[in-house]
Amino acid sequence: MIDMAAMEKSSRRKLEKTSSQKVVDIPAGRKSVVLGVTGSIAAYKSAELASLLVKQGHEVFVVMTHDATEFISPLTLQTLSKNPVIMSFFDEKDSWRPGHIDLADRANLLLIAPATAHIIAELAHGLAGHPLAAIALATRAPVLIAPAMNGKMWAHPATQENVEKLKARGIEFIGPEEGMLACGYEGLGRLWKVNEIAFQAEFLLTRHDKLIA
Repeated sequence: MIDMAAMEKSSRRKLEKTSSQKVVDIPAGRKSVVLGVTGSIAAYKSAELASLLVKQGHEVFVVMTHDATEFISPLTLQTLSKNPVIMSFFDEKDSWRPGHIDLADRANLLLIAPATAHIIAELAHGLAGHPLAAIALATRAPVLIAPAMNGKMWAHPATQENVEKLKARGIEFIGPEEGMLACGYEGLGRLWKVNEIAFQAEFLLTRHDKLIA
C-alpha cells in the first residue's frame, strides 16, 4: 500500500529545497564586482582583469562606455565574465527595474579600469549620461579607479583637481604608472599592473567586510 502522507512530505521537502536554491543569486562569501571599462587603448587589458576577478571567485558584471567598444569586443568580456555586458541604458529591457540601478545596489565593489580623464571628470561633477557614470553615482559600494591616459592629460590641473575631489569623497585610486605610452610619449599615465589592480580590489572587498562586521 502506498503511503500518501510520506510521498507528500517528500515532495514538499524537494520543493522547499528547489525554492531555496532559486532565491540565492550569489553564494555566501562570493562578491559582486562591477567592472567599468572606458575608451582607453588599455581597455584590452580589462579582459585579463575580468578573468582574474572571476578566478578569485567573484561575480563580475562588465559595464562599458561606447568608446571602450572600439578597443575591445563586448562579446570577449561577456564570455570571460559569464554575464551580459551593459553598454547603454537601452540594453536594460529584461525587467521593469533599471539594470544599472540593480547593479549599483548589488555591487560590493565598483572598479573602473582603465579610467580615462573623461570618466574621472564625469564622476567628479556627478554626471550620469551613461550606465557606468550612473552606477558610480548610485552605488554605496567602495570605488576603485585605475587611470590610463596621456601623461600631459594626467598632469593637467583640471584632471588633478578632479582626482582630489574624488579622493575627498572616499574614492580610491591605483596608478597610473610611469612608462612608454601608446601616444608615443614616455611619462606618467600607463595603466597599473593588472594583477596588482586585482589584488587591490580583493583588499578593498575584504576591508569592507571587516568594516561592516
